[in-house]
Amino acid sequence: MNKTALFSVQKHEPCPECGAELVIRSGKHGAFLGCSTYPNCSYVRPLKGQGDGHIVKVLEGQHCPKCQSELVLRQGRYGMFIGCSHYPVCDHTELIDRPDETLLSCPQCQQGKLVQRRSRFCKTFYACDRYPGCQFAVNFTPVAGTCEYCQFPLLIEKKTAQGLKRFCASKACGQAVITGTRRE
Repeated sequence: MNKTALFSVQKHEPCPECGAELVIRSGKHGAFLGCSTYPNCSYVRPLKGQGDGHIVKVLEGQHCPKCQSELVLRQGRYGMFIGCSHYPVCDHTELIDRPDETLLSCPQCQQGKLVQRRSRFCKTFYACDRYPGCQFAVNFTPVAGTCEYCQFPLLIEKKTAQGLKRFCASKACGQAVITGTRRE
C-alpha cells in the first residue's frame, strides 16, 4: 500500500465540529487525524491517544520521594525515563542511565570531577561537574596521566586506525604520548 493510499483511509469516526468523516493525514510532525472537508473545517487531533510521556510499565515496590505514589517507566519525546504515576500533580522524574562519574579531577579548576554528559546531538563528552563555574570539556575518554611535552595533568584516549592511542587533553598541545622508544 503506498503512502497516499494509507493517509486517505477513513477512520469511520465523525468530526466533532461538522460531522464529516475523519481521515488519517500526514504532517511535518507525523500522522494525525483531520477532517475530510478541510479547508472548510480545520479540526485536527493527534493520532496517538496517549501524548508525550505515556506509561510503559508500573514499577511496583518503588515509590516517589515527593508524594509516595508508585513510580512508572515512561516513554517521552527524548527516550525512556522514570516518573511519578500522579503526573501532573507531582512532577518528580529520574534518569534511567545516570552519567558515569570518573575519579579524575578537573585539570582546569582542580575542584570538580569529570562526569560523562550528552550533547543535544546525543554525542558523549566529559565535562567538569562545576559547570557553569568551570567550563572544561573533552570529547574523548579522559585517562589519568601527565603530558610529557606540556605537563598538562590529563590525557585522552582516541581510537585511530592503529588502535587506541593516548593524547594530551590540552587543546594547545594535543601531542601523542610516547611510550617506550617509539611515538604512538
